[in-house]
Amino acid sequence: MPDLQTVRYAFRGSISRWFERPVVSLFVALKFTPSAATLVGLLIAGLAAYFVSQGDFLLGGILVLIASAFDLLDGGIARATGRVSKRGALMDSVFDRVAEVVVLLGFAVYFLSNSDASDRDTGVILAFVAVAGSLLVSYVRARAEGLGVKGTAGFLTRPERVVITVVALVAGFPMAALWILGVGTPLSAAWRFIDAWRAIDSE
Repeated sequence: MPDLQTVRYAFRGSISRWFERPVVSLFVALKFTPSAATLVGLLIAGLAAYFVSQGDFLLGGILVLIASAFDLLDGGIARATGRVSKRGALMDSVFDRVAEVVVLLGFAVYFLSNSDASDRDTGVILAFVAVAGSLLVSYVRARAEGLGVKGTAGFLTRPERVVITVVALVAGFPMAALWILGVGTPLSAAWRFIDAWRAIDSE
């Protein structure tokens, strides 16, 4: 039975073959730069956060999906045009984290202003924990790789978090996304930390 990492890479390959490559070719023909794609993705994420904060979950979910598509395209455009650079990689990684935080902030604003006292408190707390957990998942990987070991273990990487967010929003259940992310991302970060710890210890 294939492990989670194998399934993830196979899924990523399918997306690349059927979506990323054709769209990248179109964007390259339109003279779209990698940095422009990264910036557009962040702006769309900000727009998604606004609609989520207003309770328009369907539109918010669609915009999160579009923003994540631009996250795929910027790297593809960079490779296709020979513009791969350390600055571009830095911009991509930082803007991805900002986009995710902004969307989760939209969740928090919604629960602060549109729910009863019980749901409001739970929603805001889960949004905060989801932000912290998501950032920790990325930080543990960056720190582990800086120490010379892989930091890719875990089960709620960015693609999974995007899918969960989009599905929950489109289905109209924002609290479901927050429960999954609020509980799952700290556990994923812990799993990644333990895996990296063991890898360092075995050297």
